[in-house]
Amino acid sequence: MSEELHARLRQRGRASVDFLANFGFGMSDLRNSVEEEIQRIVPDPDALPDDLDQRDARMQQSLGASQAYRATQAVGEWMATHHGLVAKHAFEEVREEMEPILKKFEQGGSTVEANPDMEAPAYWDGVDFHRTAGGWDEHDYQGYIHADIVHTRLVAKTFPGGIFAQRRMVAALPPKDHYDKIIDMGCSTGHFTRALQETYPDAEIYGVDLSLKTIQQAQRLGNANGWSWKLYQRPGEDTGFEDETFDLATSYILLHEIPADTIKALFKEAFRVLKPGGDMIMSDVTRYADLDKLAMWRADAGAKYGGEPHWRASASLDLAQIARDAGFVDVTAKAFDPFKYPYVVQGHKPE
Repeated sequence: MSEELHARLRQRGRASVDFLANFGFGMSDLRNSVEEEIQRIVPDPDALPDDLDQRDARMQQSLGASQAYRATQAVGEWMATHHGLVAKHAFEEVREEMEPILKKFEQGGSTVEANPDMEAPAYWDGVDFHRTAGGWDEHDYQGYIHADIVHTRLVAKTFPGGIFAQRRMVAALPPKDHYDKIIDMGCSTGHFTRALQETYPDAEIYGVDLSLKTIQQAQRLGNANGWSWKLYQRPGEDTGFEDETFDLATSYILLHEIPADTIKALFKEAFRVLKPGGDMIMSDVTRYADLDKLAMWRADAGAKYGGEPHWRASASLDLAQIARDAGFVDVTAKAFDPFKYPYVVQGHKPE
């Protein structure tokens, strides 16, 4: 990102953001205590109930007397509900000086086509994903706040494996060294779009997303770096592009944000807009099938705290089979160690 786009937070905002970013590290001893208690009460994860809701009820009952567990739950709840508010307040302190810069980067080769008449899908309309109060479009600069403060200053500092490094790794996985036209489905603020552009510098890149505020931030990112992205406020499962338009269709950590039927529609849409011989790569969260019952419970409980209403249904899907059902061949699926994350599905549209 252009240095100009990186806000210089005021003391109060910077201190609040840094406090949140480092709070997790300060909780490590407490979390270790909880893990010791979990290992004691669950010596054999296979003995846990098969039903996830029953499993959660069993774990909550077993851990109910643990002061360490109650403390971590309380802190997790506080961080989940306050991170967006802290980031927003930090931005408001510097809004006056940042707004002209943000406006400047709305001009350039990267463009946005808004869709004010779009009927938002029920799975998205009114849902506060990631417990962002008011949703993705509540604030004029919600995309910027999410990209520069929440994502870059908070998530990236605590994310295992390096969140931006993972994007670059996934972008480099498709089999060809060059693609003429690429579509990023659910491009959000453009972090994976950037990885695609840097990996395939001569490609013409298109992005679609339901959130106008996030693609406006992607536009700023593109213009700040001299790229010419074509961004559209459209759902990934219904992009509106003609058949056989693109050489590579991608999404990065989108699938757990949408229902199972929409995921299947997204793969079918990717197949439709790809040219014969085109490639597909979709990445998302760890499959529940790759986890034992205890790890699955942790992931599911974390999704509840994180404001992820579709996580369970999505993480339970066999994405490789969905890709085959959509028409893709030579389908591969891989979970990357050591965290089995991200989970990446690739496929090819027959000539």
